[in-house]
Amino acid sequence: MELDAKKTAVIFKAFCDENRIKILQLLRGGEQCACMLLQEMNITQPTLSHHMKILCDSGIVKCRKEGKWMHYSLSEAGIECAQKYLASLKNSREDNYNE
Repeated sequence: MELDAKKTAVIFKAFCDENRIKILQLLRGGEQCACMLLQEMNITQPTLSHHMKILCDSGIVKCRKEGKWMHYSLSEAGIECAQKYLASLKNSREDNYNE
């Protein structure tokens, strides 16, 4: 599997912050409203928005608007893409060892 470097960097940027990891852990339980995420996190609304933009841009998280609230959930397709990329690194390494 070949991903371009820019897309790969965007995907893995999502995992490079403690707050974003905490958000991903919260989303493992299912869809969450931004207001619920704010209650669980010790961050401001603008900071949450910044992190959610990075997570959504990566494809790891998807969002939908309902009224004035944003609802976030994990994207199976985005997670699968990250997993496939990691697997391709492992497979390439194993291929090199087998030669």
